[in-house]
Amino acid sequence: MVQRLDSTGQFQSGLWEAYEYTDTQNRILDGLVTTLKTFGIAALLSLALGTLLATARLSDHAPVRWAATVAVEFFRAMPLLIMIFLLYAAFFTNDPMWALVIGLTLYNGSVQAEIFRSGIKAVPQGQGEAARALGLRKTQVMAYVLVPQAVRSMLPSIISQLVVTLKDTALGFIILYEELLFVGKKFAGQTEPVNGVYAFIPMVIVFGSIYILLCLALSGVATWIERRTKRSRKGAPPAPPVALDLGTGGSGVVNP
Repeated sequence: MVQRLDSTGQFQSGLWEAYEYTDTQNRILDGLVTTLKTFGIAALLSLALGTLLATARLSDHAPVRWAATVAVEFFRAMPLLIMIFLLYAAFFTNDPMWALVIGLTLYNGSVQAEIFRSGIKAVPQGQGEAARALGLRKTQVMAYVLVPQAVRSMLPSIISQLVVTLKDTALGFIILYEELLFVGKKFAGQTEPVNGVYAFIPMVIVFGSIYILLCLALSGVATWIERRTKRSRKGAPPAPPVALDLGTGGSGVVNP
C-alpha cells in the first residue's frame, strides 16, 4: 500500500506546505471546536435520554416498559447515517447541527439505556431487597443503593459509547455540516495539487491523528475517574462506635 501511494506521489513534501499557513491552522481549529461542541451536546443529551429510557424499562408499569422497549430497540436498529439524513431532509435543512445532534442522541441514548439497565440489573438482588426491608421506597432504593454500585461497573461501557459518539460526529460531513472531517475533506479538495496530486493522504494523517488524540484523551479521563472511584471506595477509617444509654433522660447517646 505504501509503495502504491508513493508511486502516485502522495508522499511529496510539497503536499504538506499548506499546513504551515495560519489560515489553514485556523480552519482546522474551527472544525475541531465545532466537533467538540457537537459532541458535548450529544453526549449530555444521550446520557439524559439513556437514563430516562432505562428508568422506564425498569418501571413496574407494563405500558411504560413496553413503550421504552420499543423506543430502545427501534433507535438501536435504525442505521445512524439514515437517521441523520432523514432528520436533516425533513426538519433541519437550514441547521444541520441539530440533525446530527438529535441523530446521535437517539442512537447513543438507546445504547446507553441498555448499559444503564444491564448495570443496575447486575447488582445483587439482595441489595435492593435489604433496602426495601428497611422501608425505603423504590426511587430511594434506586438512587441510594443500586445506582451508586452499578456506576462503577458501568463506567467503562459508558465511556466506550461516548468514544463512539465522538467518532460518529464525523458523519456530519454527509449533510454538509462543517465539523472536523468536512473541513479536512473540503481543504484537501480545494488545495492546489502538487504535480497533479491532491493532498488527501496528508489530510487523512493530520485529521485522523486529531480524532485519535481526542479519543485517547476521553479514555484517559475515564481511567482517571475509575482510579478516583477505587480510592473513594477504600474511604476513611470507620468512626468509633457509640453506646446507647437508654436509662438517661438526655439524648441517649454516650461516647464510648
